[in-house]
Amino acid sequence: MNTSESPLLTESELKLLQALIYQECGMHFDERRTHFLQDRLQRRLKECQLDSFYGYYRMLISPAGKAELALLLENLTVNETSFFRNKAQLELFQRDALEDILQRKAEARDYNLRLWSAGCSTGQEPYTLAIMVGDALAYYQLRNPIAQDSTLPRPLIPAPWRLEILASDISYSVLRAAQEGFYNEHQMSAVDYGCRLRYFDKVGDRYLVKKAVKELIHFDFHNLKTEYLPQRNDVIFCRNVMMYFDEAEQKRLVEKFYRCLNPKGYLFVGHAESLRGLSEKFQMVHHNSGTAYQRLEVVTT
Repeated sequence: MNTSESPLLTESELKLLQALIYQECGMHFDERRTHFLQDRLQRRLKECQLDSFYGYYRMLISPAGKAELALLLENLTVNETSFFRNKAQLELFQRDALEDILQRKAEARDYNLRLWSAGCSTGQEPYTLAIMVGDALAYYQLRNPIAQDSTLPRPLIPAPWRLEILASDISYSVLRAAQEGFYNEHQMSAVDYGCRLRYFDKVGDRYLVKKAVKELIHFDFHNLKTEYLPQRNDVIFCRNVMMYFDEAEQKRLVEKFYRCLNPKGYLFVGHAESLRGLSEKFQMVHHNSGTAYQRLEVVTT
């Protein structure tokens, strides 16, 4: 392939590749995002040293093209994330949603908490959730002591509570970074000094998430297009992911999230995302600019 002259992407080739991407992961590229898609396709074509987009398409659908397809999908997501992102929403999660869940669980003597960070990117979101749940449980236990735990140092999750956080993404490279749990000063900008002391170890000029926090989180590859998704969640965070999908795929995804949530569970989506027009099975919860959606239970007569 002559790298000085990139081949043109024809309309029919673009449609073929758009259809393949949609079929594989549900990502939809409308007119506003076509240029971004074309740019990423050009990069992958050059990397593979191919001279036509149709040849690239043929490779992607062949058995030998599975690894390249995964790389392409990885290149189509913008893995932008940070610790304690959208503070108003996280305050609603900790003060309202968690308080509601903890009260209902304690009444039912069910001390298992299960959260899912769908589209976890490089891990800041699930680690933030683990820290916030740990703090919320410590405060809840002070007000509603269940068991006397004299072990020192005190565990991050006080007995009898048990916390499991599943963190998933479609990109293997960001999952590897998330599992390592190493963050530089810039990535730590939203983490205050006290939080750094309690939940991170300083290693050179970077910060490493403490082992006790890491042990609460299970990182795994998940494609939201599939039906095999984690069940029985009390809370699902899926922020700034639905914007990649068209309305039909968004509706399917929200229906899947409904089935993946426990009764009266909570769904948190991105600041610019909404379930309006997508589902009537959730009730919007709003406080101080933070929003969430609580699963509605159908009353059968």
